[in-house]
Amino acid sequence: MAVNKLIHVGFGNIVNAGKIIAIVSPDSAPVRRLVSQAKNDGRTIDATQGRKTKSVIVMENDRIVLSALLPETIRGRALSESENDQEE
Repeated sequence: MAVNKLIHVGFGNIVNAGKIIAIVSPDSAPVRRLVSQAKNDGRTIDATQGRKTKSVIVMENDRIVLSALLPETIRGRALSESENDQEE
């Protein structure tokens, strides 16, 4: 049985790394539209704790996770998790 890898996305919030499709910056107009549509549909999970959104995580289950961490930070955490798996 496969073990789900979890990534900390800030302020005690954790997501399943195996379900992540993309980690993007919220600055572009298409991403802003994606977030707006997800908010209207109730598919948004806000993990920012009231801070500025610095990354948008697109999940397999059509959910959008908003994080106050930079995309590079989340990427680094995901990569360090996969490197730990290879060592085991």
